[in-house]
Amino acid sequence: MSKPDEIKVSRYLANSSESIRRLLRQRWLIVVIALVLTGLGAALTGVLFKTGVQALDDWRLSLLKTIPAWIVLPIMGATGGFISGSLISRIAPAAGGSGVTHIMAYLRHRAVPMSLKVGLTKLVAGIVAIGSGFPLGPEGPSVQMGGSVAWQMARWLKAPVAFRRVIVAAGGGAGIAAIFSAPIGGFIYSIEELLNSARPVVLLLVVVTTFWADTWADVLQAIGFDRSAGGFDVNLGFQVQREYSPLVNFYPIDLGYLILLGIIIGVLAELYCRYVLTMQLHGKKWFKNQFVLRMMISGFLLGGMYSLLPETFHHVGGLQHVIAEGNANISLALGTFIVLFLSTGFAAASGAPGGLFYPMLTLGGAIGLAFGHWLETLTGHVPDSYVFAGMGAFVAACARTPITAMFLAFALTKNLLILKPILVACITSFLVARIFNESSIYERQIDIELDEEDQMRAKLNQKRDDSLEKNFNQGSSSSVPPPPNYLT
Repeated sequence: MSKPDEIKVSRYLANSSESIRRLLRQRWLIVVIALVLTGLGAALTGVLFKTGVQALDDWRLSLLKTIPAWIVLPIMGATGGFISGSLISRIAPAAGGSGVTHIMAYLRHRAVPMSLKVGLTKLVAGIVAIGSGFPLGPEGPSVQMGGSVAWQMARWLKAPVAFRRVIVAAGGGAGIAAIFSAPIGGFIYSIEELLNSARPVVLLLVVVTTFWADTWADVLQAIGFDRSAGGFDVNLGFQVQREYSPLVNFYPIDLGYLILLGIIIGVLAELYCRYVLTMQLHGKKWFKNQFVLRMMISGFLLGGMYSLLPETFHHVGGLQHVIAEGNANISLALGTFIVLFLSTGFAAASGAPGGLFYPMLTLGGAIGLAFGHWLETLTGHVPDSYVFAGMGAFVAACARTPITAMFLAFALTKNLLILKPILVACITSFLVARIFNESSIYERQIDIELDEEDQMRAKLNQKRDDSLEKNFNQGSSSSVPPPPNYLT
């Protein structure tokens, strides 16, 4: 960056911080209310998303008990693809794709639609798509929904542009916090990936929003959505929520092995990024503007593929538990990696509303588990933290956010000792991946997804214009009498 550009950026940041401070001084109560409501909105949509997906998953699994998988999975995939694709193409084209890219594009001053309509469409379409079998995660939609709620709050507040950007980033981080029960991870993600900023006033606003979102999510789950899932008990108060409780031992010899694991995952993660991006480009090329048809065919093929696999793969969401709990041998771990590697790229190519963080965690955990088994066979050393180190390392290499990845993996166990091995693997995989490309998968996805969104919006506008013109012509023809026939 040249020196004049650096001066412009520094002036812009200084003016932004000053405008935010002025807003805090003059309307601090409204700002606080906006932050609290943003956290509540992100938590509510995140909890609704997880609850809706779980309900559809349970229904699909109950059908599999009485009807063969080769009938249930393809039909549900195609039906879910049709419903989800129709909602997106007819109501809010910006609700397609991962969702993370849209928030990133908005924060980089790109023309991206931001409204509650987009967030609500993402909520319903995402539940239908993921619940019907698309192997994607809820965190991408949750980021976009949180950002949409935050944008609406800022609009009602009539806040300056600088504050809108901060609160949208905070809303995105709040979505991460609500889904993963990781307020620190959501906070770091907002700063590390979305804002690229570390000014004190910005940090304050973001940390308040993300921690409020995590708190609201715990309370909402405890009072009715899922009493067994939250970190809040009506009688005991807030509790430490651990999804997994591994026994962690960390030895000096593990440093070398974790660096080797980070190198392996850094290479595999970059291959994954390139595969997903290639599939998205081909999907766009093959189907052009036929978004609904693409999602239908993708859902049918994904369902057909999973129906041919063992029963363990029929519940994609359960694969992470199998891996994280260490209940898989080398062949199942590698099989999980291969299946998710291929199928999530296919799902992303369809434009389905779903995120990649959850698949990334499972992919990295599968490699970490296989690596640990292999190491135990060769050396006799029994590692117990490589699964979670692999999870964080894969996210760090794909998203280029090592600190966020470390805290997301940590949030699954809440064990402070596990931070050390996760950090070693995350930093190593991040540095290795940057050798191939400095940009994250989301930065490289932005142009692909926004271009497709523009095409869908243009097609939708054209249909509306044609309909208005048709109605206008019909109205004109009915109100104006036909000309007299002077020949008769």
